[in-house]
Amino acid sequence: MTSTFSYLPPCNAAVVSSSSLRYYLKPKFPALSSPSTVPFRSKTAISCSPSAHADASVQTDFCFLKKREFVFSAALPFLLILHESVEGFRAGAAERLDRSEDERIREEVRKVVTKGRAPGLLRLVFHDAGTFEMNDNSGGMNGSIIHELNRPENKGLKKSVKILEEAKSKLDLIRPVSWADLIAVAGAEAVSICGGPIIAVELGRLDLGKPDPEGKLPEESLDAVGLKQIFSKKGFATRELVALSGAHTIGGKGFGSPIVFDNAYFKILLEKPWSSKGGMSSMIGLPSDRALADDDECLRWIKEYANNQTVFFEDFQNAYIKLVNSGAKWKS
Repeated sequence: MTSTFSYLPPCNAAVVSSSSLRYYLKPKFPALSSPSTVPFRSKTAISCSPSAHADASVQTDFCFLKKREFVFSAALPFLLILHESVEGFRAGAAERLDRSEDERIREEVRKVVTKGRAPGLLRLVFHDAGTFEMNDNSGGMNGSIIHELNRPENKGLKKSVKILEEAKSKLDLIRPVSWADLIAVAGAEAVSICGGPIIAVELGRLDLGKPDPEGKLPEESLDAVGLKQIFSKKGFATRELVALSGAHTIGGKGFGSPIVFDNAYFKILLEKPWSSKGGMSSMIGLPSDRALADDDECLRWIKEYANNQTVFFEDFQNAYIKLVNSGAKWKS
């Protein structure tokens, strides 16, 4: 039982019977000038039972210890609740800080991402993350593309990096952000701004700080068999290979509008316009794009995505998240 008063008066122990040698606490309350209007609950009796031969000082010390034990027992539940509340507040504050930091990064990226810039930013993602190799867990989404811009396969990406430098310079003034995170978010925003799925990218990647080994990206001249082998080494199934190839729906490669992210890529693959002799149709897509339509396993998913854009968006979203997490090293 709890008590509404905080003052504990001295304890007087009196021997009631020499045969039982039991002691009863007889608290003395100070005289009150008028009846109290504060409601009191009945107080739990504190039994002081020292040895029958204990002297007065021992009895006093014993009563003091009993009362301290009683007060501590009564207060313990409230202390535990307070501790849990404080810990919960700290965890909640940290979570809110993380959410605020994530949103700040996305807001700065949105300021520099436009439909016209979207294809280059999405290509930047593929060229950074596409170096991943499962066998030795090397490469991947680590920001190394910043140190690889002079390689022939990365021609034209300096412009996309310069675009993101504008956002990074502002973000770094408050709290540094890695290139790996910035590029991953930029690619997701590029897809979204062009009408594609909204992709929630987890943040916390670390930058490698140096270039990845050369020769890790899939070559544009590969046939379907070669593409499947390369992507398999990176941990991607044929379905994911085809879904990620759908990123070529933007960028002016002849697959519909260069600034609209939709399933036009797959519809045009089924038409095979490059088969026509002469004209600009022979320039549509890369050799690796055309090779997909000649492979039965890839063709299955090309038809699925051409007929159902929702399925394509879902599969692309999942494959993109897997791509930007591949090989990433995370903050502890």
